[in-house]
Amino acid sequence: MISDWSPSAPVETGLLHADDWVASVVGPAWQEDAEELRRPPRVRTSFSVASTVSRARLYVSAHGLYEVEINGQRVGDDALSPGWTVYGQRLRYYTYDVTEHLAVGENAIGSWLSDGWYRGRLGFHGGYPNLYGSDIGLIAQLEIEHADGTRTVVATDESWEAAPSPIISTGLYEGERYDARLQRDDWATAPGREWSGVRALPVDHATLIAPEGPPVRCTEELLPVSVTASASGAWILDFGQNISGRLRLDVKADEGRVLTLRHAEVLQDGELYTRPLRGAAATDVLIADGSRISWEPRFTIHGFRYAEITGWSGEIAPGDVVARVYHTDMERTGWFESSDPLLNRLHENIRWSMRDNFVDIPTDCPQRDERLGWTGDLQVFAPAASYLYDCSGMLRSWLRDVAAEQLPDGTVPWYVPVIPGGDEWTPIRPGAAWGDVAALTPWTLYRQFGDEQILRDQYDSAKRWVDLVARLAGPSRLWNTGFQLGDWLDPAAPPHDPADATTDRYLVATAYFAWSSLHLAKAAGVLGKADDQTTYARLSAEVKAAFRAEYVADSGLLTSDAQTAYALAIEFELAADQEELARWGSRLADLVRAGGNRIATGFAGTPLITDALTHSGHVDVAYDLLLERECPSWMYTVLSGGTTTWERWDSLLPDGTVNPGGMTSFNHFALGAVADWIHRTVGGLAPLEPGYRRIAFAPHPGGGLEFARTAHETPYGRAAIEWRLDEGVMRVALTVPTGASGVVSLPDGEVVEVGSGVHELRCRMPRYAPV
Repeated sequence: MISDWSPSAPVETGLLHADDWVASVVGPAWQEDAEELRRPPRVRTSFSVASTVSRARLYVSAHGLYEVEINGQRVGDDALSPGWTVYGQRLRYYTYDVTEHLAVGENAIGSWLSDGWYRGRLGFHGGYPNLYGSDIGLIAQLEIEHADGTRTVVATDESWEAAPSPIISTGLYEGERYDARLQRDDWATAPGREWSGVRALPVDHATLIAPEGPPVRCTEELLPVSVTASASGAWILDFGQNISGRLRLDVKADEGRVLTLRHAEVLQDGELYTRPLRGAAATDVLIADGSRISWEPRFTIHGFRYAEITGWSGEIAPGDVVARVYHTDMERTGWFESSDPLLNRLHENIRWSMRDNFVDIPTDCPQRDERLGWTGDLQVFAPAASYLYDCSGMLRSWLRDVAAEQLPDGTVPWYVPVIPGGDEWTPIRPGAAWGDVAALTPWTLYRQFGDEQILRDQYDSAKRWVDLVARLAGPSRLWNTGFQLGDWLDPAAPPHDPADATTDRYLVATAYFAWSSLHLAKAAGVLGKADDQTTYARLSAEVKAAFRAEYVADSGLLTSDAQTAYALAIEFELAADQEELARWGSRLADLVRAGGNRIATGFAGTPLITDALTHSGHVDVAYDLLLERECPSWMYTVLSGGTTTWERWDSLLPDGTVNPGGMTSFNHFALGAVADWIHRTVGGLAPLEPGYRRIAFAPHPGGGLEFARTAHETPYGRAAIEWRLDEGVMRVALTVPTGASGVVSLPDGEVVEVGSGVHELRCRMPRYAPV
């Protein structure tokens, strides 16, 4: 099938060269205490537009965060811009069409500023301020093209003015305090003694980069599902969903009245339970001015389902308080639904955890004093993430920062961007699964989106990582020394030592060494690097042989007789033959059954175990594991009221109390990596060639499901499959987008090639489908 030509689309370039910029960094010149939470400023200037404007573009970045206004009108709808990058090397700027904001005659431009990630307090043990600098300032360049062909440029320079804003303080962890009595709508033009000169600082314009993905925006609003008075007299609002975002209040209160908003993921004994937030205060304060106002914080964000409001006079009426969801505004590209409501809720929980944690970078959690771009978490979740949303641009940008933060010897940090990590994470050391993001995630994105450029861009980073591990392993090809997180957060690990897993951490490291070497060889093949392809394929084979010699016992089983060990060995293709794979699969199935189908894997094993069971002929056991309801299990989190996936399998204990561990988050996406298996195996949709040029349709019904459907917006258009069981017969309906083809593998063994279009097939179901 050949489609019609798509409509034409305009393409516009940004500022491509450093010398296209003339703007400086402008911020307040007054003295500040660099160790304290500083009051955010505003900066402004006025300018004249001499003649009719045909086109105007505003290019903006900041040291800190910004929100710009022109003639009293907000520019853009993005939040927390310019986001978080390795600022010294990559400082993102955004471009806005402001043609309609301007008028002939006098105009005014001004911007709110805040510390953000640039100089705000970040990280563990009370945090660290001024990680990128102690200054704060706006970088703005307004370029106006007039109807008469002339051009005007207005840029930040020493002629601008600065004054304190009505925001008394704000921080990403701390929350925001706003005094409405200090705000006036004409602030950008109104005279006042508080306005003074700015300090104009130079900026390395070569570091300014255009964004590769969408910005953070408000994507949804939620009303509370309940509003109750707590025993302490505060209002407790339940929004029914754990989110990343903030509250908007529509309120009229007496002048000077203080309204305090606190946030948390869970309640205990009817009150907010904030211990899991650790050092994050997550508290916003509005000081009312006596008028009715609509207010929400500008420069902070919280992870919460529940909010507590004190200082509110009278009842909270419907619409008075709204929770606004903020995350990187990616296009949704993946859907799943089945006949099991709990499975559907699990899938939604996974999707929500992705949304809540894809806030400019892929964070581990949105609520506590951390919110870092952990490399291992993203590495295991990337296949699911890239199906659910078009995160190609966002992750491409983040991987550039991974390469920028990579140490000269090839070490990939635990999290990117890097901030001080205290004794636990300092010095930066190489670790399997986490560092392997450099080699494995570019391949994941290439397979999902079909863009070779991601492999080309990240190839040097991937190669430096694999070469480092090769040096660490030495001639033995065993990575069996040094610090490793291993199968992090194995449920059997003690709360005080999450790395003390059942599976040998060096088995995990060596398995990953083999897998990353193999994928580096694959990337080299795609890029036409024949010598590298040969070198790294041989290296992978050597590591595989070393793994087998070290970790396969005389019995034929693994020396580390644990679920994660077998999952890694099977999925990383470390078996010598099908007979050995079947032996390992049978042992894995036995371990799962012996454990009552409860999960016994952490961050390394969880993304792989259902695939390992499926590929070794035990898809029935994979379903039993997926649908188990007792703790620890995926369904336990759903039945416990979770609306996102958790950091620990038992973040909420069976008795309803919160896990006492220091790392107890209710919003981590890593253990939701099983969504990838759900899409490919339960739904039955996967790329057979990079970018879905050829599509695999291979559903494996089980678990008592009567139907399932999944769809994905591929680079060629929407691919979809739906299957239903009816008296032992499976009926399959599928859609292949124009320009693609498909291979349908049915449970009875029939394989059918299909072209673009809509197709319907049927087969009689065996008891269990072989793979």
